[in-house]
Amino acid sequence: MNGTRPSEGPSQTSVRNGPTSGGRVPLSGDRLPASGAWKPGDPSGDRKFHQFANDRRFVLEGGGELRNVSAAYESWGTPRLGEDGSVANAVLICHALTGESHAAGRTGPGHPAPGWWADVIGPGRAFDTNDVFVVCVNVLGGCQGSTGPASIDAATGVPYGPSFPVVTIRDMVRAQAAVADHLGVARWQAVVGGSMGGMQVLEWAVMYPGRVRSFIAIATCAAATAQQIAFSSVQRSTVALDPGWRDGWYYDADPGEGPHHGLALARELAQVTYRSEQVFAERFGRQLIAPSDRLELWQRFEVEGYLDYHGAKLCRRFDANSYLTIAKAMDLHDLSRGRGGMERALGRITAPGLTVSINTDGLYLPYQQHQLRDGLRRLGKVCAHAEIDSPHGHDAFLLEHEQVAHIVNDFFVSLNASPGDLS
Repeated sequence: MNGTRPSEGPSQTSVRNGPTSGGRVPLSGDRLPASGAWKPGDPSGDRKFHQFANDRRFVLEGGGELRNVSAAYESWGTPRLGEDGSVANAVLICHALTGESHAAGRTGPGHPAPGWWADVIGPGRAFDTNDVFVVCVNVLGGCQGSTGPASIDAATGVPYGPSFPVVTIRDMVRAQAAVADHLGVARWQAVVGGSMGGMQVLEWAVMYPGRVRSFIAIATCAAATAQQIAFSSVQRSTVALDPGWRDGWYYDADPGEGPHHGLALARELAQVTYRSEQVFAERFGRQLIAPSDRLELWQRFEVEGYLDYHGAKLCRRFDANSYLTIAKAMDLHDLSRGRGGMERALGRITAPGLTVSINTDGLYLPYQQHQLRDGLRRLGKVCAHAEIDSPHGHDAFLLEHEQVAHIVNDFFVSLNASPGDLS
């Protein structure tokens, strides 16, 4: 009964496959898993795990609580101890919505894809692991080893599913702080991330000013805008409207019977916001997958096949309930909440920072990073700014490795330090 409701059996609703001949739902014949979440017993790869809140509650910002929380993380490089005995050369990398702790490293058991920032982290790279100790933590609510909706609820013996409490970016950061304590990191030399990772970066700087020596926030914002929430709302609704979602209790579904249509479509909608019109036009134009003299309703364009590929790819490594949980956390992101306004929130930041925009970003528009920079400077804070020049849109921070490396190196040079010996 792994995946059923604690008090009742699973819904018998079947998944509607939709059109099957050249149709819009090509996933119907693909035996995608009901959930792509990592599970205990699966190869752990390079993951390490820290368990906390074993003897007390981990109370969440929204009022929920968790016990026996697990945080999956990976690390690269060697920790170097300072005079006080704490790790003195640690850098925290924060991942985006569908990222995970595998920020660097190869494919292999437990890691079906290479690290999502592998060209930025490693010997001789922007975050040189000959010099710094780099850490990346799978966020609370995630599905790649950290406690999330796909995790077993000890009180019921089945996955939390939709009963998993709402988490916020602040809750994610508090879980990362528990990992920092476990590793002996009293103060990060730098906290770095893009998109949702940038939200975590900013919360670190506000929540724990004494534990952050510098920060780099890329393609992110101080608070989610109405349009960003609107994009997210449509994506979340596509998951919830999939009959295979079964109100979130789908973990016992056979392959091909889970909410993969809804999750894939959510990813496809998101992918449209991650890339620019220029890239879509240059790569796909108006090319058809199977050109024909006859026009048909479900005749498909090449760009549709590209979106389907990304949708199916996500289904193999992600969990639908986690997608809902994390997307909601992004919607709730607002540095000013409960802090007396944005100016007072930014006023808590003491570390020098860098904001980074992407000139073609249509999701986290450059003016949002400019507002952050300007708001910090008005308060007398040290905040540099840089822009990635790329046709790739929001995803450029994951693709333009050389530009990212150059921007990161310039920032630390401006501070007269490397990230490993920043003082």
